[in-house]
Amino acid sequence: MAATNHQAGMAGSRTTIQRAAQVVGAVFLLVGVLGFIPGITTNYEALGLAGHGSGALLLGLFQVSVLHNIVHLLFGVAGILLARTPVQARNYLIGGGAVYLVLWVYGLIFAGQESPANFVPMNTNDNWLHLFLGIGMIALGVILTRTARGAGARPAARG
Repeated sequence: MAATNHQAGMAGSRTTIQRAAQVVGAVFLLVGVLGFIPGITTNYEALGLAGHGSGALLLGLFQVSVLHNIVHLLFGVAGILLARTPVQARNYLIGGGAVYLVLWVYGLIFAGQESPANFVPMNTNDNWLHLFLGIGMIALGVILTRTARGAGARPAARG
Protein backbone atom coordinates (compact mmCIF):
# COMPACT_ATOMS: atom_id res chain seq x y z
CA MET A 1 0.00 0.00 0.00
CA ALA A 2 1.35 3.43 -0.97
CA ALA A 3 2.06 5.94 1.79
CA THR A 4 0.32 9.31 1.71
CA ASN A 5 2.41 12.48 1.35
CA HIS A 6 1.90 13.16 5.06
CA GLN A 7 3.07 9.68 6.02
CA ALA A 8 6.03 9.93 3.66
CA GLY A 9 7.04 13.24 5.25
CA MET A 10 6.76 11.81 8.73
CA ALA A 11 8.72 8.67 7.83
CA GLY A 12 11.78 10.70 6.82
CA SER A 13 11.48 10.72 3.04
CA ARG A 14 10.70 14.24 1.94
CA THR A 15 8.72 15.42 -1.04
CA THR A 16 10.26 17.97 -3.37
CA ILE A 17 8.17 20.78 -1.91
CA GLN A 18 9.29 19.85 1.61
CA ARG A 19 12.93 19.90 0.53
CA ALA A 20 12.37 23.28 -1.15
CA ALA A 21 10.91 24.73 2.06
CA GLN A 22 13.86 23.31 4.03
CA VAL A 23 16.37 24.88 1.63
CA VAL A 24 14.61 28.26 1.67
CA GLY A 25 14.44 28.09 5.47
CA ALA A 26 18.13 27.19 5.71
CA VAL A 27 19.05 30.12 3.45
CA PHE A 28 17.07 32.50 5.67
CA LEU A 29 18.85 31.09 8.74
CA LEU A 30 22.20 31.63 7.04
CA VAL A 31 21.29 35.20 6.05
CA GLY A 32 20.15 35.90 9.62
CA VAL A 33 23.47 34.69 11.03
CA LEU A 34 25.56 36.48 8.38
CA GLY A 35 23.82 39.74 9.28
CA PHE A 36 25.57 39.59 12.67
CA ILE A 37 29.08 38.95 11.31
CA PRO A 38 31.32 42.00 10.88
CA GLY A 39 32.99 42.04 7.48
CA ILE A 40 30.18 40.13 5.81
CA THR A 41 27.97 42.93 7.06
CA THR A 42 29.70 46.19 6.18
CA ASN A 43 29.37 49.26 8.40
CA TYR A 44 28.73 46.79 11.21
CA GLU A 45 29.32 49.51 13.79
CA ALA A 46 26.24 51.28 12.37
CA LEU A 47 24.01 48.22 12.91
CA GLY A 48 20.90 49.60 14.58
CA LEU A 49 18.45 47.75 16.77
CA ALA A 50 15.53 48.51 14.45
CA GLY A 51 14.30 51.17 12.08
CA HIS A 52 15.36 52.58 8.77
CA GLY A 53 18.32 54.44 10.26
CA SER A 54 20.54 51.37 10.51
CA GLY A 55 23.61 51.87 8.33
CA ALA A 56 24.77 48.25 8.23
CA LEU A 57 24.75 46.49 4.84
CA LEU A 58 24.71 42.71 4.45
CA LEU A 59 27.24 41.82 1.74
CA GLY A 60 27.63 45.58 1.25
CA LEU A 61 24.27 45.64 -0.53
CA PHE A 62 21.26 45.01 1.70
CA GLN A 63 20.36 47.28 4.62
CA VAL A 64 19.88 45.31 7.86
CA SER A 65 19.27 45.86 11.58
CA VAL A 66 19.30 43.58 14.61
CA LEU A 67 15.53 43.14 14.37
CA HIS A 68 15.77 42.53 10.62
CA ASN A 69 18.36 39.76 11.22
CA ILE A 70 16.21 38.20 13.95
CA VAL A 71 13.24 38.17 11.55
CA HIS A 72 15.41 36.32 9.00
CA LEU A 73 16.35 33.78 11.68
CA LEU A 74 12.71 33.27 12.67
CA PHE A 75 11.64 32.99 9.03
CA GLY A 76 14.33 30.34 8.58
CA VAL A 77 13.20 28.35 11.61
CA ALA A 78 9.61 28.55 10.33
CA GLY A 79 10.68 27.15 6.95
CA ILE A 80 12.46 24.21 8.51
CA LEU A 81 9.62 23.45 10.92
CA LEU A 82 6.89 23.85 8.30
CA ALA A 83 8.75 21.51 5.94
CA ARG A 84 7.43 18.63 8.07
CA THR A 85 4.46 18.10 5.78
CA PRO A 86 3.85 18.95 2.12
CA VAL A 87 0.83 21.12 2.96
CA GLN A 88 2.74 23.13 5.55
CA ALA A 89 5.72 23.46 3.19
CA ARG A 90 3.42 24.77 0.45
CA ASN A 91 1.79 27.22 2.86
CA TYR A 92 5.22 28.46 3.97
CA LEU A 93 6.41 29.02 0.41
CA ILE A 94 3.25 30.67 -0.87
CA GLY A 95 2.47 32.61 2.33
CA GLY A 96 6.10 33.65 2.76
CA GLY A 97 6.22 34.73 -0.87
CA ALA A 98 3.12 36.83 -0.33
CA VAL A 99 4.77 38.46 2.71
CA TYR A 100 7.77 39.36 0.58
CA LEU A 101 5.57 40.86 -2.12
CA VAL A 102 3.90 43.01 0.55
CA LEU A 103 7.38 44.06 1.75
CA TRP A 104 8.25 44.97 -1.83
CA VAL A 105 5.19 47.25 -2.09
CA TYR A 106 5.98 48.68 1.37
CA GLY A 107 9.52 49.42 0.19
CA LEU A 108 8.30 51.14 -2.94
CA ILE A 109 6.17 53.44 -0.80
CA PHE A 110 8.33 54.07 2.27
CA ALA A 111 12.00 53.25 1.60
CA GLY A 112 14.13 56.34 2.01
CA GLN A 113 11.37 58.42 3.58
CA GLU A 114 11.53 60.01 7.00
CA SER A 115 8.26 58.66 8.33
CA PRO A 116 7.06 56.77 11.41
CA ALA A 117 5.67 54.19 8.97
CA ASN A 118 9.21 53.53 7.70
CA PHE A 119 10.30 51.13 10.44
CA VAL A 120 12.01 48.48 8.30
CA PRO A 121 15.56 49.08 7.11
CA MET A 122 15.59 48.62 3.34
CA ASN A 123 17.09 50.16 0.27
CA THR A 124 16.61 49.71 -3.48
CA ASN A 125 18.57 46.44 -3.44
CA ASP A 126 16.28 45.12 -0.70
CA ASN A 127 13.21 46.08 -2.73
CA TRP A 128 14.39 44.14 -5.78
CA LEU A 129 15.36 41.18 -3.59
CA HIS A 130 11.90 41.19 -1.96
CA LEU A 131 10.23 41.17 -5.37
CA PHE A 132 12.31 38.24 -6.62
CA LEU A 133 11.93 36.33 -3.32
CA GLY A 134 8.17 36.81 -3.40
CA ILE A 135 7.82 35.63 -6.99
CA GLY A 136 10.30 32.79 -6.48
CA MET A 137 8.75 31.43 -3.30
CA ILE A 138 5.21 31.56 -4.70
CA ALA A 139 6.41 29.92 -7.92
CA LEU A 140 8.07 27.11 -5.96
CA GLY A 141 4.93 26.57 -3.90
CA VAL A 142 2.65 26.47 -6.94
CA ILE A 143 4.88 24.56 -9.37
CA LEU A 144 6.01 21.94 -6.89
CA THR A 145 2.42 21.37 -5.78
CA ARG A 146 1.36 20.83 -9.39
CA THR A 147 4.33 18.52 -9.98
CA ALA A 148 3.44 16.45 -6.91
CA ARG A 149 -0.20 16.21 -7.96
CA GLY A 150 0.77 15.27 -11.52
CA ALA A 151 3.15 12.57 -10.31
CA GLY A 152 0.56 11.16 -7.94
CA ALA A 153 -2.31 11.26 -10.38
CA ARG A 154 -3.59 7.92 -11.62
CA PRO A 155 -4.36 7.38 -15.26
CA ALA A 156 -8.03 7.31 -16.14
CA ALA A 157 -9.56 3.84 -16.32
CA ARG A 158 -10.19 2.60 -19.82
CA GLY A 159 -13.41 0.92 -20.45
